[in-house]
Amino acid sequence: MSIPSIFFSSKEERDRVFYDEQGAVSSIAWRVASLLPDPLVQPVAIVCIGTDRSTGDSLGPLVGTMLKEKPLARFHVYGTLEEPIHAVNLEEKVEAIRLIHHDPFMIAVDACLGRLKSVGAITIAKGPVRPGAGVNKQLLPVGDAHITGVVNVSGFMEFFVLQNTRLHLVMNMAKTIANGIYEAERFILRKERLAAPPLSTDRHSLW
Repeated sequence: MSIPSIFFSSKEERDRVFYDEQGAVSSIAWRVASLLPDPLVQPVAIVCIGTDRSTGDSLGPLVGTMLKEKPLARFHVYGTLEEPIHAVNLEEKVEAIRLIHHDPFMIAVDACLGRLKSVGAITIAKGPVRPGAGVNKQLLPVGDAHITGVVNVSGFMEFFVLQNTRLHLVMNMAKTIANGIYEAERFILRKERLAAPPLSTDRHSLW
């Protein structure tokens, strides 16, 4: 099992969006794109953390599974329902990603717990996610940037709370996050096409 981080409130409200608010997908896409290096020369690894053995903690693997079904060109996805990245294999998987890709820009996706009024909130920010912070566990910080979703309330019997989180909420949050990441990649691809020099139509340029 992955152990979600904890979330109370964002210092930067602009980094937070609720999954069901109007324009949530576009807001996530814009925030994700704005965190990426410009120009983007590094491979981008989306590291989805969590496990399908806990409803609340399945947010990350659901996002990974949904992204695997999309025609991604520049983003590489790790952590799915079939092959989850969780507390037991986290360090091993992150090391494997670093061996596959040279100097990857990692975006970690994870569930977290927070205040009642924050349930359903998605935060996109610089820096790593710290899995396990919500239950005082020290796991490897992951990511150059992170996306976290508040799936339930913290403060009491966190594991029980995670097990009893509504799948409907987690599924809808995962759809919003996955669509936002996909739209971010499409934005990056459009930007790169616009920045590319036009093909010359001068016949002499062929010689």
